[in-house]
Amino acid sequence: MKARAKTTAKAAKKRAGTAGKTAAKKSGQKSAVAAETGVGVTITHPDKVMFPDDGITKGEMCAYYEAIAPAMLPHIVGRPVTMERFNRGIGQEGFIQKNVAKGFPEWLERVELAKKDGTVHYPVVRDARGLVWLANQNCITPHVWVSRVPHVHKPDICVFDLDPSGDDDASRVRAGALVVRDMLGELGLESWVKTSGSKGFHIVVPLDGKADSGKVARFAHGVGEELVRRDPENFTREFHKKDRGGRIFVDTGRNEYGATFAAAYAVRPKPGAPISAPCTWSEIKSGKVGPRTFTLRNIAERIADVGDLWNEMLSRKQSLKGA
Repeated sequence: MKARAKTTAKAAKKRAGTAGKTAAKKSGQKSAVAAETGVGVTITHPDKVMFPDDGITKGEMCAYYEAIAPAMLPHIVGRPVTMERFNRGIGQEGFIQKNVAKGFPEWLERVELAKKDGTVHYPVVRDARGLVWLANQNCITPHVWVSRVPHVHKPDICVFDLDPSGDDDASRVRAGALVVRDMLGELGLESWVKTSGSKGFHIVVPLDGKADSGKVARFAHGVGEELVRRDPENFTREFHKKDRGGRIFVDTGRNEYGATFAAAYAVRPKPGAPISAPCTWSEIKSGKVGPRTFTLRNIAERIADVGDLWNEMLSRKQSLKGA
């Protein structure tokens, strides 16, 4: 499996590199109206600059999502998606879109789910075509649920999002991630980690899908409270930054019904186009990896070297019964 992942990654790296060169050649020329992909999605305005400081175009971003699909799809398939869209690139304000009620292709799967005052038609990705379609909507980051269709009330993962108070707290948040890992280990639960692509890390516990959203959320909140009780100088549950006192916010709200987190391998709307990418605990401990280490332009080489570090997690089905 890992050998196949590396072979796929090498091909992905070649495609992404070609796309980058094509985008570079087109800079300074009249903007292209459309470009074809290998998955049946026509990219509109591929020369649109999405990351102005880096010259990364919409075409290059869409090529990235097409290339990364073999690694990314197992982690996103079946999860309702909320799109974080930037129609004019990250130089201008973006917006969040949950409901896809019109302007979508017939083949795109959607799921109608209840909200407080009605329902929402969420897009659901099943293949590379769906992933690239999202990118063509100027969706830089697909945010996903912790559960999958049709079992939307039964999460198959539990997420702990560590959000430091400042941009220069990388060493502190790395240490915090290790503390979370160790506490989960005390409860008999193995966890995996990925960079957030922003300021922190996401720690993920794979589940057997038997506990409902309420139980998973209560478990996560309980772990968060215990972290603060044990180490109040470094952890906090205060949502507002002004109340955190420089501490790491343990965000467990990602586990509530309808809440989301940045999908594995998602691009984040930050300069450099950082990726929310899986990493190893040894890389966290050694300081080799930081929250924004991986980017749209270096992740192909990373995948070629290590494959999908979360592949093993997909087969781990842990119970919260004894936790």
